[in-house]
Amino acid sequence: MAQKFTKVPDDTFEKLQLNAGILVDTFTPESGTIGNILGATTGGINFTTNPEFTDFGEDIDNVPNNMMELKHLNQFDPQMSGTFLTCTPALAKSLVGAADVDTTDTTKVVPRAELLATDFDEVWWIGDYSDVNTGQNAGFIAIRLMNALNTAGFQIQSTKNEKGQLAFEYHGHYSIEDQDTVPFEIYVKKGTA
Repeated sequence: MAQKFTKVPDDTFEKLQLNAGILVDTFTPESGTIGNILGATTGGINFTTNPEFTDFGEDIDNVPNNMMELKHLNQFDPQMSGTFLTCTPALAKSLVGAADVDTTDTTKVVPRAELLATDFDEVWWIGDYSDVNTGQNAGFIAIRLMNALNTAGFQIQSTKNEKGQLAFEYHGHYSIEDQDTVPFEIYVKKGTA
């Protein structure tokens, strides 16, 4: 006999996120159309929003800490991290951060001593979601990281008899042109038969 509080919602399987997902350069949530897959990954992808708060009441006499009316959200520092197993010149450029793919020799990535606006780009993570997760109307959870820049630099760890691993840590950045836009969005869409 089932205990009263040892249960899950009836629609649990309809709301599970499955598998590691993919990282792509563009995604259209309305149609489910993906752009270019950035590379094969290992160990899954970690996304965190990293909000930063100030408690304006913490130094006021007779006010308990964490009073909701005095809590202020300063900013988010959204971060997407993981490990790539594959690499292309375009991905190497993205991992370096401030770099260009040479126009004459497209196998060559040339680091720069300054950041340009073009170094910041979108990175999307898309994962399977819901009990309908195949076909044209598959469900998904998608995260759009805006103005993304890999702040960890280019890293490769090679190992005898193993695959090379390239760690990444993309951060979303606010823009001076649209300062109120938080640099990430989350989409949750249930699949339909």
